[in-house]
Amino acid sequence: MMGGSHGATEARGRSFITLLPLALLLPTVRVSAQLIASPLDCHKTCVCASNIVSCSKMNLTGVPTGLLEYTAVLDLSFNNINRLRAEWTTVPLTRLNSLLLSHNNLNFLSTEAFAYVTKLRYLDLSSNSLRQLDEYIFAPLQYLEVLLLYNNRISQIDRTAFADLFSLQRLYLSQNQISRFPLELVKERSRLQTLRLLDVSSNRIKNLPLQEFKDLPAWIRNHLYFHNNPLPCSCELHDMVARWNLQDLSSVTDFKKNHTCVIPGSQKEKMAILDLSKNYLNCSEVTVQERQAYLNEYLVLDCDTRERDMKKEWALPGNIPLPPADKNALKRKDDSLQIGPLNADDSGVYTCYATSDTLNETIYVTVVVFNHTKSGGLESLKTAYTTLIGCLFSIVVVFIYLYLTPCRCPCCPGQGLKKSDPGDSLHSSTVSISQAHEDTGQDRAESGGFAYRHVAFLQPKDQLEQNGRLNPIGEEDEEWQGDNRERRRSGAESISSVCSDTPMVV
Repeated sequence: MMGGSHGATEARGRSFITLLPLALLLPTVRVSAQLIASPLDCHKTCVCASNIVSCSKMNLTGVPTGLLEYTAVLDLSFNNINRLRAEWTTVPLTRLNSLLLSHNNLNFLSTEAFAYVTKLRYLDLSSNSLRQLDEYIFAPLQYLEVLLLYNNRISQIDRTAFADLFSLQRLYLSQNQISRFPLELVKERSRLQTLRLLDVSSNRIKNLPLQEFKDLPAWIRNHLYFHNNPLPCSCELHDMVARWNLQDLSSVTDFKKNHTCVIPGSQKEKMAILDLSKNYLNCSEVTVQERQAYLNEYLVLDCDTRERDMKKEWALPGNIPLPPADKNALKRKDDSLQIGPLNADDSGVYTCYATSDTLNETIYVTVVVFNHTKSGGLESLKTAYTTLIGCLFSIVVVFIYLYLTPCRCPCCPGQGLKKSDPGDSLHSSTVSISQAHEDTGQDRAESGGFAYRHVAFLQPKDQLEQNGRLNPIGEEDEEWQGDNRERRRSGAESISSVCSDTPMVV
């Protein structure tokens, strides 16, 4: 009896040891079963209605296998799918146009995740845990029109992530951790041609390409949302937002209170951008569509509408319809208006009437033509300088002529006198006869009838005053005439009084 009891206890021990590994493996089997996607069940886990398959809120950890090839809408939102691998579907779903994967805690997207669903038009990846978008991740989706990526943790976006999305119209990137504005999506040369809405609001963008924003057409700016970003306050930012507000663009008018900027300082205080002109920076007021030009220039006026491909008609100042054969105003192929060569009468308000099936829009462009050419002011300034220089030059020439040019007329002092002997002292006399010579007819003819004399200045100590005048020689002059050698006395002024009292240097 005792032996039988001992054998039964030993048998139960061996059974427990045998079942223990199986019990330890049971949680792993359950987890593996969860990771392995279950087949599509349109009765228990999904609802199938014609070409729509909805498996929302079923706590799925993977995409069901065996999806029907004619499925057009697949809703997998609000589940626990965290990885979207390349083999999530083994058959091409050529009719699938809408894929909903929001609220799944997705943190990984395979580079080939969309290889079998190339006809997608609507893709919802919002409210997940995506951190980056790799290069050409969405390249197979050439027909995609709407892409929702908001409320993720995206901080890195490869510049080619959205390449080849030739049909993309709306892209939602709000509520992420993006610090760089994806300019390549909207810049003229590289932008997506069909993109009409871009939402990068509520991110970490600190700098915006303001000049590029100003150059964008209005139908893009109308749905370019960038509010709730830590942008630094500046008058340039205020100018752009104020213009968009005056143009009634939805991106500003729908979120006026959310368009804020950060005031420089340690407290990082926020302020409404439109209030910068009143409370902080005192920025200037903004007017819309005002153009300035000069005489004889050409000007192109854009009819910048909020919608694309609208029918546009122009009216000249005074609301005069544009004549079909106007020489100074021409409607171009892109619906802009070219005016010129401009004259002062071309100033005024030009009106563009834009119409479509859903919207009528009127745009007023104020043109101011200055009453001179663009270089007119500079030319006038050059003319003034030239005239001034000419006047100064003329004055200098006159002074040279009056005071520095030797006098050669017979009436000038010293004209017709010969130089004295080199041995004569400069201080001996101011006017002296260089030598005794006979006054022949030839000498008189050459000297104009006067003896050849010269004039020099004396030191003040050598000058003597005589009857209120200076007598430069201190004695009476002697003048010899003819063969009789008759001497005639004369005062000091006898020589210089012929033309002037002022001696001249010859």
